[in-house]
Amino acid sequence: MSPRTEQHPDLTDPRVGAPFFSTWRVDTPERQRRTVEAIGRTWERRPWPARDLLGYHVYAGHDGSTLMHYSQWTGEHAYESFVKAHRQERVDEIDTAVPGIERVGLGRYRRYRSRERAAGDARVPGLIVTVRVDFEEEERRGEWVDLVVKALDDEPEGHAGLVSAHFHLSTDGGHVLNYAEWASAEDYDRALAAPASEGWERMRTYPGLKGSVGSRYEHALGLVPG
Repeated sequence: MSPRTEQHPDLTDPRVGAPFFSTWRVDTPERQRRTVEAIGRTWERRPWPARDLLGYHVYAGHDGSTLMHYSQWTGEHAYESFVKAHRQERVDEIDTAVPGIERVGLGRYRRYRSRERAAGDARVPGLIVTVRVDFEEEERRGEWVDLVVKALDDEPEGHAGLVSAHFHLSTDGGHVLNYAEWASAEDYDRALAAPASEGWERMRTYPGLKGSVGSRYEHALGLVPG
């Protein structure tokens, strides 16, 4: 069996060597709900597929049409073994329950650094925000992330609703993915509406930054080893 969990994943788990993010397009809120239910049923009735899979989480997009998947693997070889032995039967069962799912793509990453939650902070995130930031040159990504973390540390009062932020570098060298946990959507909106500081302007005008796109999600399903 593959039991469910209500807990959000720990993105700083040092065992995670290959964090993967992917997106499915399912078109409507009703199909979002049905797909999450189908994923849960499909996984729960089968044994956990690999000891090197530490957790699998699904998020419902606030756009009403997408699902984000986050899986925590010890290494990419473990994922490739799962694909060969176990993935297709799960996909087939889910597609039978909800035909017409569009699998947009899988992103492979390495976590670069995090702004972790403060000691004693037990808030359950009410909103997950992912921001993909594209760069012209691979080597600029780490320095840009360092600027963002410094800006967050310099203005903690302006981001009081931010629980944590986790910055991932894509293995293809092209972009950064920030997975941020917010206490609520209202907290995130307040932070967006606040005047930009000098530090945030440096980050937004950083040389080689090509563009960014953000998405909002709610945690919909967590699965962990039994």
